[in-house]
Amino acid sequence: MEHKTASAQAQQTGAQVGESDGEAGGLDARMGRIVRQTLANQVYGDLKELLLAGRAAPGERFTLRGLASAIGTSAMPVREAVSRLVAENALEVLPNRAVRVPLMPQARFVELRLIRVSLEGLAAATAATSATEEEIAEVVRHERLFAAEREKKKPDGAAAMRHNKNLHFALYRAAHMPTLMQMIEGLWLQIGPVLNLDFRAGPARVREGEAHVHHAALVAALRARDAEAARAALVADIWSAGDFILSRGILPD
Repeated sequence: MEHKTASAQAQQTGAQVGESDGEAGGLDARMGRIVRQTLANQVYGDLKELLLAGRAAPGERFTLRGLASAIGTSAMPVREAVSRLVAENALEVLPNRAVRVPLMPQARFVELRLIRVSLEGLAAATAATSATEEEIAEVVRHERLFAAEREKKKPDGAAAMRHNKNLHFALYRAAHMPTLMQMIEGLWLQIGPVLNLDFRAGPARVREGEAHVHHAALVAALRARDAEAARAALVADIWSAGDFILSRGILPD
């Protein structure tokens, strides 16, 4: 009787172990999906920042395999990240399966500029009345970094672009309008690479351009809590950069 009971207990224990093993296998699979998705999100975030900051120029190409190798991951998370950016019109897949930063036709650039002055102008005006003192100080910090780069004997266009992007996005965050911020990010994913044609035109362009004037006017408007002056400074910044890019005649028809 005791032997029978022990045997039954052994069978029950074995069944429990089998169930645990099965659950562990299921958890492993689920964890694998989570890890892959986490990697895809990380790759997406890195590529997104690269495009927003203008660190990739229109027409630049890469392959999924090459990017995966550079990052040190498998192709799957890279493919998922790229698919999201293709859906957002930030990247495009060519017939040979290479991935390219899209070329920006002149007409599309003009259209996006009109949309930007409307949405980003709204963000600037709203930030002037809703930003905290700490948020204004963050905009000022990036404005000073941009100005310091401009004053160098040989300004670094990439650094100027980075400070410019950080200034703009510090301003837009200060508007406290998440939906508007999402829309602006979508525009910058497309326009960011084209800004290469401005800030990377050469050190003379960074020194002689008007961006620092508009940035200073923007900071003054934020400090004065003047919504319309903030909007005007932001719009002037976008418009002057756009005029310079269009004047170069590089954008395809």
